[in-house]
Amino acid sequence: MNEWQQITNLKHLTLILFLLISSFVNSQTYSATGAAIPDDGSITDYPITVSGLSPSTIDTTLFGLESVCLNLTHTWDADLDIRLVAPDGTEVILSSGNGYDGDNYTNTCFRSDAANSIISGGAPFTGTFKPQTSLGKVNNGQNGNGTWNLRIHDLYPGADTGELLDFSLFFGNNPASIFKFKSSNLPILVINTSGQSIPDEPKITAQMGIIDNGYGNRNYSTDAFNGYDGTIGIEMRGSSSQMFPKKPYGFETRDNSGNNLDVSLLGMPPESDWSLIPNYSDKTLMHNSMSYDLSQLMGHWASRNRYCEVVLNGEYQGVYALMEKIKRDSNRVSISKLDPNEITGDDLTGGYVVKIDKWTGSNNDGWESNYLPAQSGSGQKIVFLYDYPKADKIVPQQKYYIQQFIDTVETVLYSPGFDDPVNGYNKYIKTSTFIDYFILNELSKNVDGYRLSTFLHKDKNSKGGKLKIGPVWDYDLAWRNANYCGGDDYTGWAYKFGDICSGDGWQIPFWWDRLMEDTLFKNALKCRWENLRQSIIDTTFLYQYIDSVTTYLNEAQTRNFKYWPILGTYVWPNPNPIPSTYEGEIINLKNWINNRIAWLDDNMPGRCDHASIDEFSFNFDFSLYPNPASNYVTIELNSITKIIGYQIYDCYGNLVKESFNHAGFQKNIDIPLNYNAGVYFITLFTKNSSLTKKLVIF
Repeated sequence: MNEWQQITNLKHLTLILFLLISSFVNSQTYSATGAAIPDDGSITDYPITVSGLSPSTIDTTLFGLESVCLNLTHTWDADLDIRLVAPDGTEVILSSGNGYDGDNYTNTCFRSDAANSIISGGAPFTGTFKPQTSLGKVNNGQNGNGTWNLRIHDLYPGADTGELLDFSLFFGNNPASIFKFKSSNLPILVINTSGQSIPDEPKITAQMGIIDNGYGNRNYSTDAFNGYDGTIGIEMRGSSSQMFPKKPYGFETRDNSGNNLDVSLLGMPPESDWSLIPNYSDKTLMHNSMSYDLSQLMGHWASRNRYCEVVLNGEYQGVYALMEKIKRDSNRVSISKLDPNEITGDDLTGGYVVKIDKWTGSNNDGWESNYLPAQSGSGQKIVFLYDYPKADKIVPQQKYYIQQFIDTVETVLYSPGFDDPVNGYNKYIKTSTFIDYFILNELSKNVDGYRLSTFLHKDKNSKGGKLKIGPVWDYDLAWRNANYCGGDDYTGWAYKFGDICSGDGWQIPFWWDRLMEDTLFKNALKCRWENLRQSIIDTTFLYQYIDSVTTYLNEAQTRNFKYWPILGTYVWPNPNPIPSTYEGEIINLKNWINNRIAWLDDNMPGRCDHASIDEFSFNFDFSLYPNPASNYVTIELNSITKIIGYQIYDCYGNLVKESFNHAGFQKNIDIPLNYNAGVYFITLFTKNSSLTKKLVIF
């Protein structure tokens, strides 16, 4: 080795030693002991004081928090929500709801550059894991000196106990980084709460902006807000979905004075009340949207929805679905407004929305049915809740009226003459809505169907006055996404839930068993099924729909599952096998749908030869000519029929055209076309029914 090489090597060795010494000097650890973890549902902060931190400013590039380590004992790890709270209030979820019934966190460290996420780990947790949200959030340029807290919440009080033994914070030159989100093909929704935590209720005031440069155009996080820029009131929504780290939200758009403000968001009709649905356990991200789009194609109002990516307080949150909240409105549940002074005559008879659900949430006033559910061995009851007018707005006369009306429906259904064509149940309910609701719940094998999140509405007697079921809601556990009570089995009936899970506290009303005893109902059901099998319940259509959404979400889902690394990992209540890729989730969904439809084809009761019930009429049909089409299409009816109107949807479920100015009898309707090439669906409405057919535009 020559002298020059010796000098060069000595310089390299000196540099390495200098870097090691610098790293050692800047590596600073702070530790604290803990205490018992309360089992009473309270949230407890365990403090650790950081002082003399040098440099004091922590960021994601030069110096900051690198890792958090802890030791704790607990006899059911999934009960615990564990967070780190920085001096400025920034909060990071380290682990929430993980470990199922396993015990303890032993020498557990959280680092942003760990190979595995805590979500994919198993109890007892030992080793190094990525936390559930970005540890780099705290490295935001704040002064790291001050009081830090390990915040622990036992989510299921009165069951299991534990103790935080100790924990430590490690600061150094390899600070935790934050997820970088720059742009998307989806709209970007940005929320800023000014440091406030979003509670279950009541709503807090925040600011929201939407970046939406139009379908097919790129949206950048640095773009100006052009879809909305203003005030909102926001809170967490949902029940069991709140246990997931990716939270569901409900919000209302407001003016500067805090009053509700109707606005159009992402092309949906103006309103003030909206929902942000995270679809956390649904790894296809589309169960809810697909269900609502199918219901729309059946001819019913269901929540319009748009995919977006959400940024909350500067941190990326993943793919959400922005949805219309179920609400009485001319553009939503289109029934009469019911004011507190409408307490007599026809005024009293309509403008009601109620739901069958749990006694949860702030709007939990209602009543129990006088009739037991199909299974009631454990004392289960059916609960009806007031949804509109709200519990704090509905007056006693209105409460009494809707209770008595639904009691009458149940009494008639329970009676020996329930199936009388004149004075039976069909006199009181809009049977076609029950048939379509049945078909969608059975197609998706919705484990929550019929018994939870089940809406009913009634307009005034002068406007029909019959009880309708719907709108549909809450299908995240449908489509083979529940590993209990047969939810993942493509065979069997969803309405027979109680036969499998008779001990569940929330059972299905006896209505469905009763309706399935009526030959006329079953025949109409069979006809409707066969009709829909020719259009939107054809596997070709469903696969095209799924493929189109998959293509649209392909880029964003990659980011979503990088931030929430749950692919291949059990999230309640995913059934086995659990695919390790998004593509695998889509394949599983398609295969299950194919098997489910085949089973329903073989088992759907009734005969479609003389069905005639309520407003269902299957004696009209239409053709589309030409099809495929380019500049125009003609709807050609098989007979002169009184058409109310039509709707055209694209393959994403977006309404692209509608017309309801057709008041008379018609034979043909000519429609000019000015749309991109692709698959579309035309739904034609008469007074008593609807029919959907596929149109290809080239």
